[in-house]
Amino acid sequence: MEANAKAGLVEFPAVEALATRTILEIEDLRVGFDTEAGFLTAVDGVSLNIEAGRTLGLVGESGCGKSVTASSILRLVPRPPGRIFGGAVRFGGDDILQMDRTKLSAIRGREISMIFQDPMTSLNPVFTVEKQMGEVLRLRFGIHGEEARERSAEMLRTVGIADPRGRLTSYPHELSGGMKQRVMIAMALLFEPKLLIADEPTTALDVTIQAQILHLIQELQARTGAAVLFITHDMGVVASMCDEVAVMYAGRIVEQGDVFEIFERSRHPYTRGLLRSIPGRSRARKSELPTIEGVVPSPLDLPAGCRFSERCWRRQGLGPKDQAKCAEVEPAMSGTGSGRVACHFPLDEDDGPPTGGEG
Repeated sequence: MEANAKAGLVEFPAVEALATRTILEIEDLRVGFDTEAGFLTAVDGVSLNIEAGRTLGLVGESGCGKSVTASSILRLVPRPPGRIFGGAVRFGGDDILQMDRTKLSAIRGREISMIFQDPMTSLNPVFTVEKQMGEVLRLRFGIHGEEARERSAEMLRTVGIADPRGRLTSYPHELSGGMKQRVMIAMALLFEPKLLIADEPTTALDVTIQAQILHLIQELQARTGAAVLFITHDMGVVASMCDEVAVMYAGRIVEQGDVFEIFERSRHPYTRGLLRSIPGRSRARKSELPTIEGVVPSPLDLPAGCRFSERCWRRQGLGPKDQAKCAEVEPAMSGTGSGRVACHFPLDEDDGPPTGGEG
């Protein structure tokens, strides 16, 4: 409690145990973009479930489709050039992708909120904090005047901003990076949504502010019981934040399970490579951290089989027939319970690269 007070954070009591229920169900989502070079598939058959009171981490390297998946949930993919061309996103039993604009507008902000990764561009530089928070309250919820001002100040106080009424009159350039992100969180949580989408919310923040933001999201989730989709490429953040993890590569989910299973008994070679590249988890010196050799396939020319096969050290140790299967046949997601993997030859716990590297 004392440490949190020094950090400007507010302690919240934990919510009562929630009956397990699915808040969001993504089924076979497919999203692409028209480009001058052709049609680019960014998300290809992604399926995920997120339950009340739990945090699902969506991880993978830059460009794998994480943010496009998040934007698709609220139909924020710009069209053109973007296009959602398959699948369903069910919230409360209704498919968001088929909703009319009136119903979709009622859900955005009130029941599903999103924290974008860059508050520098998400906040309008020519309006005060009060103006921007008040606009959300007025347009989405019909609240204005002193009621809106009081509601905004209370939420700023909740996210740990000192002198919240005074900060309402500030412009974004008058706030630090951490304060901007807290304002974004406050706006996202004005009406305690059932689902919070956090798209790399700590990007470009120093480690102290990063820790405060992550702790704040956890506290707010404990108070409201919201489901959280946490998008990041930082496996260290995943370990501290998430209950479950979905690992994404080249537009597809390649492994999914509870956070302990993923960190201690991952079965996909790509997941194992991500984990080995975390400083402190490898025996190698920092200057010799293992890397995953090779490059991600172009989304304009995706391979027929496993998209990781050209970079996979596991495949390199197989016979010609099995290597051909990896290159030519798309692996299906298999497994039940706490772990599922899309790999023809999933790893056992003791399997590892013969040379200590990932290539």
